[in-house]
Amino acid sequence: MLGKLKNISLSNWILIGMILGLLTGIILNFFVPDSFFKNIILVDNIFYLGGSLFIKLMRMLVVPLVFCSIVVGAASISDIRKIGTIGGRTIGIYLITTALAVSIALIIGILIQPGAGLNLSAVAQSSNVTLNQTMTDTILNMVPENPINSLASGDMIPVIIFALLIGVILAKLKEETEIVGNFFAQGNRIMMEMTSIVMKFAPIGVFCLMARTFAGLGIEGLLPLGKYIICVLIGLAIQAFIVYPSMLVVFTRLNPIRFFRKFISVMFFAFSSSTSNATIPLNLDKLSEMGVSLEVSSFTIPLGATINMDGTAIMQGVAVMFAAQAYGIDLGLSALITVIFTAVMASIGTAGVPSVGLITLTMVFNSVGLPVQAIGIIFGIDHILDMFRTAVNVTGDAICTLIVSFKNKSLDVDVFNGKKEMDKDDKVLLDDLSII
Repeated sequence: MLGKLKNISLSNWILIGMILGLLTGIILNFFVPDSFFKNIILVDNIFYLGGSLFIKLMRMLVVPLVFCSIVVGAASISDIRKIGTIGGRTIGIYLITTALAVSIALIIGILIQPGAGLNLSAVAQSSNVTLNQTMTDTILNMVPENPINSLASGDMIPVIIFALLIGVILAKLKEETEIVGNFFAQGNRIMMEMTSIVMKFAPIGVFCLMARTFAGLGIEGLLPLGKYIICVLIGLAIQAFIVYPSMLVVFTRLNPIRFFRKFISVMFFAFSSSTSNATIPLNLDKLSEMGVSLEVSSFTIPLGATINMDGTAIMQGVAVMFAAQAYGIDLGLSALITVIFTAVMASIGTAGVPSVGLITLTMVFNSVGLPVQAIGIIFGIDHILDMFRTAVNVTGDAICTLIVSFKNKSLDVDVFNGKKEMDKDDKVLLDDLSII
């Protein structure tokens, strides 16, 4: 019996914690009369302590994790200048699609209003929402006046800008700053491991957050949560089946239906594995079958698994609107622009750690002053949506690779259209990569 429990994955434990917390909260709400034990000991102490402690642990990770990840990522990304236009086009497309993704999510959130009806205004209030900032203030606030103070206070947009600058300079100076570069690389590794440790407490934290929330909200809280799921899925569907195919047609004139017929197996694998990194070999193999040169795909696909997080951006955009509506906060235009910018920048540091998108979501929330307690409500269902997000992320990597390969004359259109097979040299190289 214990062996079977050990074989349950963390994501499934989180799902179990969410379901048990939801049921516990509803039972306490409808079937257990008010008492000192229920209200004071359970809800206001045990559940509050467990949920709040987990939220604090998550917030503890945000600044050092994102700072180290972006420094290391920017340092490696800057090396793409060696391969000229391929790197520029790749990063440009990735960042543009991510910006489109979060913009679509915000529009969907405004139209459908997933948080409407879930009144959490009495639970917590936000005191630093950027409602009255002008566009000039928004731009000026992105530049850190005192980087150390920004790090200490968790003011994440200046932190991101500062981290990007450090990363670019480290790449430029190279051997001269090798010790500093290794320091950030090792710091990034430490934060990844610390994140993995904190995430082991996620099932308990999610259980406490859900139980405390629904002990007060009850069944009426389920409808907005269902609307949240629908909004995320709509956004993912628009990105995967409208935005990506449109880009493929506009930039390459290739048939998107033919692409999906060939790529569907990779999407299913990404869906089941919930990890872009594990899909890299299969993605390389499938793109080679489509006629993409491995000289391009061996660069763009691993890079995409690192910085192309369109699915995560959609989740974050919907989550922002969900929380704002649930807490009765009216976000202004400058706040929405801040969300778009923060989500795009955060995508650089979201790869490699399970559910790190939810951790960086606290950064997005903080950028516009939203209470991070709302994350606890959506945390438990994240694994379900994460499978869909991963499939979208991997599809975006492949579409971008096709576009970049086509623009750099590294795509054999006849192979894509099924008129001939892939080059033998690429088959040999692909086998070598698979061994590695």
